[in-house]
Amino acid sequence: MDLRIVATGGTFDKRYDPLTGVLGFGDTHLHELVARARIAGRVQLEVAMMIDSLDMADEHRQRVLAVCRAAPEPALVVVHGTDTMVETARVLGEAALAKTIVLTGAMIPYALDGSDASFNLGAAVAFARTLAPGVWVAMNGRAHAWSNVHKNRERGIFEPLG
Repeated sequence: MDLRIVATGGTFDKRYDPLTGVLGFGDTHLHELVARARIAGRVQLEVAMMIDSLDMADEHRQRVLAVCRAAPEPALVVVHGTDTMVETARVLGEAALAKTIVLTGAMIPYALDGSDASFNLGAAVAFARTLAPGVWVAMNGRAHAWSNVHKNRERGIFEPLG
């Protein structure tokens, strides 16, 4: 099955700049991760944007939706910042595209020790290739339907509503 992975930025792709002491963006880490993971089948990578999800506005979410709508692949992984991942998942879910779209991210940037980025990406790829069409949020080895998930900021995890 063909797969498209879409980068939008978020903590996943942040890099530490030793000169300024801040985390910022450069190129996506996805090319390196996909090569290292040796993902079976054809994988297309696309950079939609490289921003912090706290800076994401409605027009950014509409751009992510347009990328997903235009993608010929039936399975997509959207790498997204965790702070507003649920809001983007809602926009994609309400569009009801006939595709399996899995949003994932990282709590610690890929470029830093102890990152969860590789694990979350691998799980998201597996979920995108096995779950039913719809929109899912996948973090920490679990996938949640877009309409039944929130970020528990106290515990640093995504969990079902209620």
